[in-house]
Formats: sequence, structure tokens, C-alpha cells
Amino acid sequence: MQIDVFTLFPHWFDWFKEQRHVRNSGAAIDLVDLRAATPLSGGQVDDTPYGGGAGMVIRVDVVEAAMQARYGEAPPRRRVTALTASGRQFDDALAEELAREPELTLLCGRYEGFDERIVEHLATDAVSIGPYVLAGGELAAMVVLDAVLRKTPGALGHEDSAIEESFSEALDRGPEYPHYTRPPVWRGYAVPEILLSGDHAKIRAWRLEQSRARRSQGSSQGN
Repeated sequence: MQIDVFTLFPHWFDWFKEQRHVRNSGAAIDLVDLRAATPLSGGQVDDTPYGGGAGMVIRVDVVEAAMQARYGEAPPRRRVTALTASGRQFDDALAEELAREPELTLLCGRYEGFDERIVEHLATDAVSIGPYVLAGGELAAMVVLDAVLRKTPGALGHEDSAIEESFSEALDRGPEYPHYTRPPVWRGYAVPEILLSGDHAKIRAWRLEQSRARRSQGSSQGN
């Protein structure tokens, strides 16, 4: 998988790229500095919004120039995802969808976000990691990449690690069941006996029941 991240702060991703599951994923992650190809003087990338209002907006011609420099065309012939609060809510199903892409570009917003023409004409889709606002898209990009790359073969060391976990298809998109390890009794709190039984069919049924219960609990709290 080849991934490009368009950002104003490429060095922020140095730590992320060193994480073991990111390295084990085999993905090639390249950081594209939006300032490097800007057609504006002084490395400018943003401007005041039409109609007034506080803050600055990343210009469409700046992103276009960066894409032209990187791909020789804008938009490129690959999936381009803009990270913005108004986008589709990110979830495990979308992470699986993105993990199937051979090439992916993430656009990190900053300040008041993107000129809307970037989202409409230079991106294929827009994604939000939650109903809140961040100072920029860099952290959002790392969240998306972390969820996506751990689904690639070899990233987690064991192929089954990403199959049955929270919000996976194997658990009907519900939260994962509780886990326990040694000691079997701690301060009077014991591990559920079913997990010590050795009966894998019953353990599987118990785990699915616990997952469903957690999902129901979450739904009731949300209401």
C-alpha cells in the first residue's frame, strides 16, 4: 500500500512511522509538504474567507499545485480523502474499505479548514474522526492510518489479531468482549469460570453474549 499525506507539518509523522505495526504493515508512507509547491510568495498557503469571519482557509490553488508537483495532475487517479469535521464519520467498516486501496492520499486541513472546492473537486471523499474540532488534520490522519494499517497482513504479528476485535464484522460491529489474564483471583475478584473451563464452544458463546450486552448498554446510554 502506498500512502501520501499532504500536510503543513511533515515532521510530526516521524514518531508515527516508527511504530512497529506501521513498519510491519509494509506500507510506504510519504509526506508531502504543502508549502513546498505553493504558487504564492513567502510560502503562503492560506487566505481570508470570502464573506468574512475569523480564521484563515487553505487555498484550492495551493493544494492543486502540490498535487501537480506530486502526481503531474490534479486530481490524481487514486483515492484522495480530505480530513474534515464535515466528512463521513470514520468507523471500522471504513477502515477496512480504505485498507483495500492500493494507493491512498490524505489531505490534512489547518486553520479554518479547506476551501470547499478542494473537497468537491480535488478529493474523492471526506472523512471525520468524530464530532469535535481539532487544530488540524494531522492527528486525524494518524488515527485513520493507525486503524487502516493494523488491518494489513503482518502488521500485528498474528493474522487473527485483527479479525475478532471491537467493531469488527466477526462481532457484528459491536464492542469487544472483556479479557482476563493471570492471576485467576485478584483481591477477591475472580476470572469468570467459563474462561477456565476449556470448553471453546461455550467460551465463544459467552464472548458473543458479552459483546452484545456491551453494545446494548452503549446504545441505551447514547439515548
